Amino acid sequence: MRERQASQGARRAREFEAFVAGAAGRLLHAATLLTAESPDDNPRARRLLTASLAHTYASWDRLRGEDPYDRARQQLAVRFARGAWHQYGALSRLHLRGGADTGGVLHRLTPQERLVLVLLFFEGVAEEQTAALLGLPLERVRAIGARATANLLHPPREAAPAVAKVVPS
Repeated sequence: MRERQASQGARRAREFEAFVAGAAGRLLHAATLLTAESPDDNPRARRLLTASLAHTYASWDRLRGEDPYDRARQQLAVRFARGAWHQYGALSRLHLRGGADTGGVLHRLTPQERLVLVLLFFEGVAEEQTAALLGLPLERVRAIGARATANLLHPPREAAPAVAKVVPS
């Protein structure tokens, strides 16, 4: 009995290691996009990925034909959304602003906008699935995606410099 359990445990570990070897890079990239961190300095993204992979491993035996990548991506999205919600009160009101180069152009978006864009465009998740995953109406996901895309394509202009008024003497 113990030999059988040990054998199953070893098989499970090998399967999970193979999954991580193939999927971790892409999942880390998605997490880095979500957190709007620099790819070279992304501790929040790494913590997010680690927690998502740990959850996926814990439920590995219960996947029953389900795609482990989908499960890990779902965990990544849910954990990102929940973390942003708990930390700041509301995803839609949170505006993380990094340095000039932090996270590229995505740092200008709210976490909710980044989440929708990453799922729709980087991960290729259908709008319907994104809406179901986030618990939002389909039209809301479309509106968020459209607004985020518009913000990326046409960023708001910086305020014009103040002009000093010259007083004649």
